Amino acid sequence: MNTRRFPIIPERIKRLEDLAYNLKWSWDYRARLLFKRLDPQLWKNTQHNPVRLLNEIAPERIIDAANDPDFLREYEVTLKSFDRDSSRKEKWFPREFPDIARQKIAYFSAEFGLHTSLPIYSGGLGILAGDHCKESSDLGIPLVGAGFVYPQGYFHQRIQSEGWQEDVYELLERKNAPIESASADPDQRFLVELNVGSLSVFVVVWRVNLGSVPLYLMDTDVDENPHGDRELSARLYGGDKEHRIRQEIVLGVGGLRVLRALGIQPIVFHANEGHTAFMLLERVRELVQEGASFEEAAEHVRSTSIFTTHTPVPAGHDAFPFHMMEKHFAGYWDELKLTKDQFLDLGRFNDSFNMTVLALRMTRWCNGVSHLHGKVTRRMWQVAFPELQEDQVPITSVTNGVHAPTWIAPELGLLFDRYLGPEWVDRHDDIPFWNRVMEIPDEELWNVHQLLKRKMLAFVRERARSRWFEDHVDPKQVIAMGTLLDPDALTIGFARRFTGYKRAALIFHEINRIKALMLDRWKPVQIIFSGKAHPADEHGKHLIHQIYSLAADHGMAGHVAFVENYEMHSAHFFTQGVDVWLNNPRPPLEACGTSGQKAAMNGNLNVSVLDGWWYEGYNGNNGWAIGDPPEDLEVHYDDNADAEALYQLLEQQVVPLYYNRDQQGLPHGWIQMVKETLRSIVPRFCARRMLKEYASRMYVPAALEGERTRV
Repeated sequence: MNTRRFPIIPERIKRLEDLAYNLKWSWDYRARLLFKRLDPQLWKNTQHNPVRLLNEIAPERIIDAANDPDFLREYEVTLKSFDRDSSRKEKWFPREFPDIARQKIAYFSAEFGLHTSLPIYSGGLGILAGDHCKESSDLGIPLVGAGFVYPQGYFHQRIQSEGWQEDVYELLERKNAPIESASADPDQRFLVELNVGSLSVFVVVWRVNLGSVPLYLMDTDVDENPHGDRELSARLYGGDKEHRIRQEIVLGVGGLRVLRALGIQPIVFHANEGHTAFMLLERVRELVQEGASFEEAAEHVRSTSIFTTHTPVPAGHDAFPFHMMEKHFAGYWDELKLTKDQFLDLGRFNDSFNMTVLALRMTRWCNGVSHLHGKVTRRMWQVAFPELQEDQVPITSVTNGVHAPTWIAPELGLLFDRYLGPEWVDRHDDIPFWNRVMEIPDEELWNVHQLLKRKMLAFVRERARSRWFEDHVDPKQVIAMGTLLDPDALTIGFARRFTGYKRAALIFHEINRIKALMLDRWKPVQIIFSGKAHPADEHGKHLIHQIYSLAADHGMAGHVAFVENYEMHSAHFFTQGVDVWLNNPRPPLEACGTSGQKAAMNGNLNVSVLDGWWYEGYNGNNGWAIGDPPEDLEVHYDDNADAEALYQLLEQQVVPLYYNRDQQGLPHGWIQMVKETLRSIVPRFCARRMLKEYASRMYVPAALEGERTRV
């Protein structure tokens, strides 16, 4: 068990343990600097994981720190700030909604992207969930999260010499992860037995602290379970439909029962994607077992439940055959006081039990994750509401945002401190406030960007170097990984999940045309790719192979790179260090696309199709749009036209603007666009704006509705 004990820490600085086990340090620059001071090289080697650092650090370094007046001074200031931020009393939500602030709001998600030290996420959905929890802590929203610990997490990516993705699974070292037992005694497991239909399984519950927000994570890898059940929470999105339904029963039904076992009684519930929707059924079952009719219980659950969908493709929504539902929920419908057919009707859609349809029918507050995605979602699911016109389908939208303190580079934050004032952190969703960014001297803003770019390239070279020494890879792999990249060249970044509709290879549609741009002696262009293909996505793997082959090609080497194993740690370097963030999915299949928001918050310019968030964020002066806005909601397949539009932008606008320099080497036109990006994007696409929307438009009204429909 993780006992949260570091015997080597002297009593004088014992609360380093409290800091290490609260992921608030991951977005608190002062706390991170404090750990870095203990051992800068070890801090780097552990990928900024204080738990692992304290497990591995030499005892003499800790003793020295406990006797260092400068370290002790920083320690005291950091702890004072930590204690203040851990309290919700003076924050936005308790000030605005004091009565509801004393209650709890439950947030269920299949994945949470919190930090690379806890690899329980695969991509955008998880990162969004992590940012949602972090910003809830910052605003004082009384959120409590429920999900899984995945002992094997999501896979690590290795690229073989021929350019094919290899999926590598590594066990989570719990002793080095910022998690603790949910039990009051850290030496004791918090074990819960779950019995649902044919499923009987034990889960041990772990707790993760995110400022003032607790996150409870279930793990079925316990001795009490047979091998098959121990594997239920082994991997993120693994296995067949049989595995998936059992996993989602544990997540939804089990997650709610775990909260009850912990004595937590939320008044509002938020289901992040359809994976969690069985939680809604379990809420109804509880009320029916307490004496309510199914109709009364369902009305109360609908009134107090929020559902967010992120998937604009019908095939991406979980659906289970009826025989599978009958097998795993045998007897459960009796506890709901329903017949079997009535039970199956709750999620019936296209001859299967659809988890999104279940969530839509069992929640009053439903939303997509951008304005355009809201439209797409209403059209997609109108069939579930045949009596309504498309614009009357009860699905709204709350555009995703990203957690600014997590994703804005510290170096840029220090520049904001100097010219906007330290209050920028508290006011980063204040739109007029960001007009001040125009007052930052061009030279200073450019110098910070150049520093971040060099940090990114150093990271890329170090990762390639490590592979060379550890795995004795082929020399061409070292080149393909980016060792020959030029710090002075215009650098385009493309980093996201590799799947067909995202069109990673669109920029190579006319290979000679892009090659001419890249190899221009005076105005060179280089492109860095990174991202994973789902283990079952063969087309995505072929895209990686195609791009990796170009990166290893002698004619393109030094101008194209593929950096393997994209995750949160590397995402910071890429979103902070590139010049241009490229995004060219087939519209309208990008629900939101928050990686572009992260890049924009660091002053990096987006070149993107007008889909997802960029449909709302683009104003004509803060980046570039590939093609025209979508005229309808049908999937756009014109790769030829989009590639031509992209080439014209690069040739006629992006590259000339970047290389138009004054005598001091400053591209003033480019820097003005950077400032406009910061001014227009940071306050409108931050998680703070997003959470204030969720709170005022959904959480608070749902809490008030709950009072009206209480049974």
